[in-house]
Amino acid sequence: MQPEKPDSGKPHLVLIDGSGFIFRAFHALPPMSSPQGVPVNAVYGFTNMLSRLLRDHVGTHLAVIFDAGRVTFRNEIYPQYKAHRPEAPEDLRPQFGLIREATAAFNVPSIELEGWEADDLLAAYAKAAVEAGGCCTIISSDKDLMQLVRPGVELMDPMKQKPIREAEVEAKFGVRPDQVVDVQALMGDSTDNVPGVPGIGPKGAAQLVNEYGTLEQILAAAPGMKASKRRDNLIEHADAARMSRRLVLLDDNAPMPQPISELGCREPVRETLRDWLEEMGFHSTIQRMGLGLAAKPRPFTRQIVRPEDKATERDEAAAVTIPDASYGPYETVTDMDALDRWIAEARAAGVVAVDTETDSLNARQANMVGLSLSVAPGKACYVPFLHETVRDLLEEDSIGEAAVRQMDRTEALERLKPLLQDASVLKVFQNAKYDLTVFRGAGVPEITPIDDTMLMSYAQSAGEHGQGMDELSELHLGHTPVTYDSVTGTGRKRIPFAQVAIDTATAYAAEDADVTFRLWQVLRPQLRTRQALALYEEIERPLSRILTDMEDVGIKVDATELRRMSVDFAERMATIEQDIHEQVGRSFNVGSPKQLGEILFDEMGLPGGKRTKSGSWGTDSGVLETLAEQGHELPQKILAWRQLAKLKSTYADALVQQMDQDTQRVHTSFQMAITTTGRLSSNEPNLQNIPIRTEEGARIRKAFIAAPGCVLLSADYSQIELRLLAHVAKIEPLLEAFRLGQDIHARTASEVFGIPLEGMDPLTRRRAKAINFGIIYGISAFGLAQQLQISAGEARSYIDAYFARYPGIRAYMERTKEEAKKYGYVTTPFGRRCYVPGITEKNGARRAYAERQAINAPLQGGAADIIKRAMVHLARRLPATGLKAKMVLQVHDELLFEVEEQDAKALADFVRTEMEGAAKLDVALEVETGIGPSWADAH
Repeated sequence: MQPEKPDSGKPHLVLIDGSGFIFRAFHALPPMSSPQGVPVNAVYGFTNMLSRLLRDHVGTHLAVIFDAGRVTFRNEIYPQYKAHRPEAPEDLRPQFGLIREATAAFNVPSIELEGWEADDLLAAYAKAAVEAGGCCTIISSDKDLMQLVRPGVELMDPMKQKPIREAEVEAKFGVRPDQVVDVQALMGDSTDNVPGVPGIGPKGAAQLVNEYGTLEQILAAAPGMKASKRRDNLIEHADAARMSRRLVLLDDNAPMPQPISELGCREPVRETLRDWLEEMGFHSTIQRMGLGLAAKPRPFTRQIVRPEDKATERDEAAAVTIPDASYGPYETVTDMDALDRWIAEARAAGVVAVDTETDSLNARQANMVGLSLSVAPGKACYVPFLHETVRDLLEEDSIGEAAVRQMDRTEALERLKPLLQDASVLKVFQNAKYDLTVFRGAGVPEITPIDDTMLMSYAQSAGEHGQGMDELSELHLGHTPVTYDSVTGTGRKRIPFAQVAIDTATAYAAEDADVTFRLWQVLRPQLRTRQALALYEEIERPLSRILTDMEDVGIKVDATELRRMSVDFAERMATIEQDIHEQVGRSFNVGSPKQLGEILFDEMGLPGGKRTKSGSWGTDSGVLETLAEQGHELPQKILAWRQLAKLKSTYADALVQQMDQDTQRVHTSFQMAITTTGRLSSNEPNLQNIPIRTEEGARIRKAFIAAPGCVLLSADYSQIELRLLAHVAKIEPLLEAFRLGQDIHARTASEVFGIPLEGMDPLTRRRAKAINFGIIYGISAFGLAQQLQISAGEARSYIDAYFARYPGIRAYMERTKEEAKKYGYVTTPFGRRCYVPGITEKNGARRAYAERQAINAPLQGGAADIIKRAMVHLARRLPATGLKAKMVLQVHDELLFEVEEQDAKALADFVRTEMEGAAKLDVALEVETGIGPSWADAH
């Protein structure tokens, strides 16, 4: 039975409460896995519901509505709203993305909107359908939606297959649907943390509503009620009741990302649906829907086989079929009609690859010269905005005058903005963080939802190869793209992209979008077969937006202190330089490796010199440190001079130049796909390499300061890699020491050297600390001897004693090396693959280096996974606290926040709890926090 029939030609809108159904299906169905081992029980339940709905509920328009996130406008009203809800079960998290894939496979629009709950969108669409003379069926049994029921709007319980109309609502709540909000305001909701009025339950609330009317009428009548606890609570908690009503009232004026006219029911594409169902392993659904025998033949495809070695032969994704489409010719879009056509094609496809062309590698400083779109392999366009020359298009004989026109960027982006923010159309980027920043600078602050082919690749193959688009194209597509150098030139002849002829720019830029689209087709299924889907969807992809925000905020620096520091460093360098010249007996360029090598090895005759391929003497830091350890004074001075020169150029001088002159803040760029282990790096400026334990390093950190009225909060994981070592290697003495809160280095010294903890001298503890951290990096006896300035034999005896006391660590190291040799990679405790190039090298030195990398990668990578998880959790939950704070930096195991001074202590407690709860190990994580006006004071 359907709702009251609409007038002829008016919509019958069917809305599916996607978010509500996901949890219900997950808990209702037994565990299931896809052929790739991914949990899919909620996906299976959703898919069968959608199949049945398309068969049984014939509407004119259809959409699935999802929650976009946990933070909405209600958290501004009441920060504790839904704050206590636990994280989604681990087996459910990978299924969120798959359920969105299911809606696309069935060719059904899906809608979500940041800042709004799915329930608000359902309310808005239901209201709009009725106002258009139509009706609406909402597939859900959620009691919170029962306030929407009225003539023309009904709920349908997907499990019981029963409609919920006015009579059913009144039977449940004891009041009419339009009075449900007042009942909920009084009784509250512990599930959503809505306070309500203490002591008033469903029956009491319904009784009050039926007797007095609306909430305001009840509260007005409360003072005259018979003396009772209920009356006292109504008077005392009147404001809480009013706030609760605001929380439970659904906003039917919420924005509608897509008009109802675009939600017309469409038939699924049989081949697309069948292929997706096969990928999920839903064979019974294929047969039930008649997709097995009636399927049309597949189009011709060509097979691209990845050049896998024995390390990855087991991957079922090694062979991927992609459509055999040519690269170009592509279209240049120069008018609004053409742009509208591409926007319509993107909406029809449900996915569009997007790439920006700019005039700078620095995204914050870049101007968007143009952008490209691709909606299918071989089908792409370029939209030019700011090209300065069109000389090759001015030949009237071959190309019409209209071709020389470019689009006004502001107008084009305004037209594109609804598409870029359309929750039912996936936007695919290669390095989304860069493009999102460029779009922000051009007036498009938010783009959603997104995928990022660079991060898709990185999540499954860190260290196996580079993650640049050209390399990925050659590897996965067998195609060499047009290079940037070929269109702009190189060296002195290089021209800005804005001066590239538009037809040349189109061939280059549109191909970038085309390649990105094809890479997405290949890499998306590989995430599942390589068990990297959760890592990508739960960590890497959301982190991209978080880092974009952090880069945008930046951190304030003290330019006066930096300039003072630069002068001081220069004076100290000059003093050291003078000492060096006096010792050598003549002046020379201290910064010249060639001149230095000649002095050290030709004139002074120091031992151990080795010539480089160019024939000059090697004078890198390793060479100088070896000479310094042998007691030679000159190399020590050179090292000190170089350290000051590096700090002066990299920080004291560069930070002033890189600082935004208006805000006095620097905006580092975080690199997400560079390291083998998943660690972030940064540049412009590089804040990862500031010395930690030196006076100069502390002074540089002193120049990073909080804005007026704020302080900086540093939160640093304590000994996280040692804790991970104890966890993965199951070293009981280390586990016990961490559980008891003992000094781990003193405990190690006691265990290894047989010395009591009481009265231990600092030197012994320092040696144990060097061993603890050295073992993580696979340190050799020679390396430990150099670090502790002891003989190699004594260092070897320390290491032997360490392994004798902790044999599980040696077993872990050998097991890890064998894993790396067998597969080509090692795995962090959270499933990240860290590839280890050189692990099978015949050259002993290179192989030993790779083995040390393999030993450390699960620990360093595990630490990176943990802090990234913490960042995602913090970014999601911080807004609900109401604390005036922003995350501004991440450096290795440390997070830095800028916070208003009065909120600093509360933030410290909140951050510590979130970071320590980011992962569950056999030993608890511990976070140390500090607060101060500068980074140095907080560190």
